Amino acid sequence: MARLEEGSLGEGPGIEPERALLVGVEPLQAVGRRSLRELMLLAQTAGVSPVGVLVQVMCKPHPVYFLGRGKLRELMEECSRREADLVIFNRPLTSIQHRNLVDALDRKVLDRTELILDIFGQHARTREGKLQVELARLTYELPRLVGRGYMMSRIGGGRRGGVGVRGPGEPQLATERRHIERRVRRLHQELDEIKERRDTERAERRRRGMPLVSLVGYTNAGKSTLLNALTGADDVSMDDQLFETLDPTVRRVSLADGYQALVSDTVGFIQDLPHSLIAAFRATLEEVIQADLLVHVVDAADPYAEGQMESVNSVLMNLGAEELPTLLVLNKWDRASTRNRARELLARLPDALPISALTGEGLDELRRRMADALTDRLIPTTARVPYDHLDLVQLVRRRGRLLSEEYRSDHVWIEAELDSETLARLAPYLTSE
Repeated sequence: MARLEEGSLGEGPGIEPERALLVGVEPLQAVGRRSLRELMLLAQTAGVSPVGVLVQVMCKPHPVYFLGRGKLRELMEECSRREADLVIFNRPLTSIQHRNLVDALDRKVLDRTELILDIFGQHARTREGKLQVELARLTYELPRLVGRGYMMSRIGGGRRGGVGVRGPGEPQLATERRHIERRVRRLHQELDEIKERRDTERAERRRRGMPLVSLVGYTNAGKSTLLNALTGADDVSMDDQLFETLDPTVRRVSLADGYQALVSDTVGFIQDLPHSLIAAFRATLEEVIQADLLVHVVDAADPYAEGQMESVNSVLMNLGAEELPTLLVLNKWDRASTRNRARELLARLPDALPISALTGEGLDELRRRMADALTDRLIPTTARVPYDHLDLVQLVRRRGRLLSEEYRSDHVWIEAELDSETLARLAPYLTSE
């Protein structure tokens, strides 16, 4: 199997991008839908140049060659005719399918999961992100070592940097397996250490009394653009490509009535997000699990928006976050407002809020709804706060709604609406007055 490393696909200095044929197996009712369109976008994001698409209509892939033998011959002819360096399949390949395809095509072969792993490898910027991608890649590789033509060198280098397609013998595969298993154990240890630090940071945020809002959504739905728009900054990378954000970004945002919250931008989801990626990025995705509120960002201009919403909801369920309070926003409304499909989507989702992170349309209403959703869970209370604990009054202003305050001889009397954690901090000073 080809080892996926950072920068392993696409262009290098002075080297033209690899030419790829995209291959899919689809049931009749799904032909022409988003699977292969999305595969093309993934290939382009990885820096590959798609030169053709080949589809076989059948319910499930052939167990030996993924394709039927006739379609395989057609694929071999297309590879030669289009001078393809690489063949990418829209579903996971078994070790037997991969080995047989490499032997038959005499070219590099990738499946959709490997392609996504390569993109993640290119986009990971922090140490944590790189460790998570490596763990996901090795976890995917490990069960596929035996029985596959395992390429020991990296995938890419462009058209002039081709590699052989025959794998090593079994003894070398056994050695490689042991090496991968040791590395996986070490990666788990390092990521556990990072998780402990992240938990400490999260606990400190809680102590300071800031609610957390997580932006979730399909990849390239505009979450990073929205975070920049809410903060009035432009320090969050927001290139128009899939999986631009891998490392979580947290910024303070002012909402309605002076209420403040921390807003986290998270990795984008995708249809059938590989389980190895969900597992490897679980520590990062805990920003979603620990959130007080989710803002589900949908690309209203995408014709497959409803299917993308289903994919996001599936991942949230996998994470155990499906019950969290959620606001649904239809982003890119400036591009979608004239389309009947977008208006039909809004009609079916009357609680959704149309916005444009790019133009600012609907952002004031979004801030208001975010503040309302965060304060809906607040508990009415009164307290006498001593003057030597005025920091608690500031905590109430940040975390809850301070309805009134009165400065008396030895304390500040406050009436407020607070969440349970802040209420616990004020427990010694609560009163029924």
